Amino acid sequence: MENSNYLGTEKVGKLLQKFAIPCICSLIISCLYNIVDQIFVGNGVGYLGNAATGVIFPITVVGWGLSLFFGDGAAAALSVSLGRGETKDIHRSVGSAVLGSFLSGVVVIVIAYLWGEGLLRMIGATDANIQMAHEYGVIIFAMMPLAMTQNTLASIIRADGSPKYAMVAMLTGAVINIIGDPVAIFALDMGIKGAAWATILGQFVSFLICAAYLRHPKTFRVGAGSFRPSMVLLKPVMALGTSSLLTQLSIVIITVVNNVLLVKYGARSAYGADIPLAAFVVIMKLFQIVLNIAIGIAAGAQPIVGYNYGAKTYGRVRELLKLMIQWTAIVGLICIVLFEAVPGVFIRMFGSASDPVYFHFAVLCLRIYLSLILVTCVQKVCAIFLQSIGKAKAAAPLSVLRDVLLIVFSLLIPVFMGVTGIFWAAPAADVLAIFVTAAVMVRVWKELGQEKEEREPAAAAIRQSRQGTVITIAREHGSAGKRIGQIVAEKLDIPCYYKELVAVAAQESGLAQEFISGINSDENAVMRELYLTADPVKRAVAAQEKAICHIADAGSCVIIGRSADYVLRGYPNVVRIFIYAPKSYREKKIMEMYGDSPEAAKKSITRSDAARSAYYKSISGQEWGNPHGYELCIDASVGEEAAADMICSYIRRMGRS
Repeated sequence: MENSNYLGTEKVGKLLQKFAIPCICSLIISCLYNIVDQIFVGNGVGYLGNAATGVIFPITVVGWGLSLFFGDGAAAALSVSLGRGETKDIHRSVGSAVLGSFLSGVVVIVIAYLWGEGLLRMIGATDANIQMAHEYGVIIFAMMPLAMTQNTLASIIRADGSPKYAMVAMLTGAVINIIGDPVAIFALDMGIKGAAWATILGQFVSFLICAAYLRHPKTFRVGAGSFRPSMVLLKPVMALGTSSLLTQLSIVIITVVNNVLLVKYGARSAYGADIPLAAFVVIMKLFQIVLNIAIGIAAGAQPIVGYNYGAKTYGRVRELLKLMIQWTAIVGLICIVLFEAVPGVFIRMFGSASDPVYFHFAVLCLRIYLSLILVTCVQKVCAIFLQSIGKAKAAAPLSVLRDVLLIVFSLLIPVFMGVTGIFWAAPAADVLAIFVTAAVMVRVWKELGQEKEEREPAAAAIRQSRQGTVITIAREHGSAGKRIGQIVAEKLDIPCYYKELVAVAAQESGLAQEFISGINSDENAVMRELYLTADPVKRAVAAQEKAICHIADAGSCVIIGRSADYVLRGYPNVVRIFIYAPKSYREKKIMEMYGDSPEAAKKSITRSDAARSAYYKSISGQEWGNPHGYELCIDASVGEEAAADMICSYIRRMGRS
């Protein structure tokens, strides 16, 4: 944990450069395949070819999302298992995830092949481009199971401590695609089929490189038995990967909605259905590159921001926020100047410039759609920053605000402006989203300025204790379980961990203590399941569980809450206690402790118990409060002292004190 101290002492500009550049490079590499195809297809086939690849794009994103569903989930499960020191079943979790990804790919291609042209027309294909879309898709779909498996393996390899290996595998495939596209399209005169063959060749080589890693992984060993499916092991993997899947599905929804609208309104215009669709595909590739740079800056800054916020060095947090926005604004401003001044250069890069109607429309819409790309990027960076400092209630809606507004405006504006109105939806969404974001960020900035700064990070001390029992206490809200645990610790003369556990986890993860403290609170009732599978939350959960294990390793103690009973399920000498009480007793306690009204106390109990149950379910797949999961269940209405005496008596009687 001391190794992270440099995050609080090194110059923030130097840190941001060190962390952000690798993130940006990884994100750019990940989108190279599709962008390269667009460039060579546009130049070798024409804008109808770009429209055709745009039709296939949503289906490939579904596959990408499913591969991340299993891959990111397996990566998170792997990290958690390593943190707990539980390596026995890692190989089976990995094998189940890989098998799940492969079989999902099989399902995708079966649906795509059986549905055929009906599916393509539903997501935007026209009479003019459907033949090309079919030719391109048939080849791309054939590699889906292995391409998805490769992507799943890349996530697992990164979690296994070999991020460079994963990057080399992806980069090798991208380079093969870049070389293969012009050879297949121009030299071999294969047209759009050549682009598809070049893509799947690169994917296949990447798959072989990733599969070869399984011969000598660092933390697990796989064999034939590893790929025997296990739903018990796969359930937590899928729970942890849900956020990644939903993120990709949101891209699919936006793309399909826009494809359908572009075809609908394009057919009513002088441009026809295909020109707007092809132009949108090209513009979105440029948008994707710029946005990935901004997200790379913000993602790279996350551990630095979280560490300094947790250490209460708020001056450094403000400085980091300024740098993040400055860097993002510079990138965005440069791009706006280029897009507005020389849009034709970018359109020509993707081919079809010889068609004056297409060229004129594409230039016009590029200027419209990307006119406020700077604002888009800053808004996304601010949402990620809020995640880093634990402002989850603000970060979650802001992260999807622009996308939701984009869909709404895409549906409304074309009614009055026709096909170009679909492109005006982007700057309209940007303006409204940045106003909302600015209001939130101004308040956060003021809060950071008013907070009392502590230059030295507060140490989260784990106290050494005698060997003996580790007592975990889960409790219903209002049952005074925390106080009972503290009394037990005093009577047995052992440490008690509650807030201290959060401080240790904050040091482990570099996330703010406030963020970790709130991951199983009642504040995130809206979309709680999605929230619990978000990437920063998964990092916080892993760090918290690692901290619980460190504490248990230090000797006999009492640990309050945080699902410690499940986290320590493989440890010897652990006694699991559940504290409950009648609702009337708990309501009275809450009114005494917090001054709540009777109605507020009832609502507080319902929300808090639901949040604790959801959190426990998300990490264990089991029912919180089920008496079969505890050695001792105590009704707290007997009194705090009496309840503590019962626990101490049980511990002594079992000879475990």
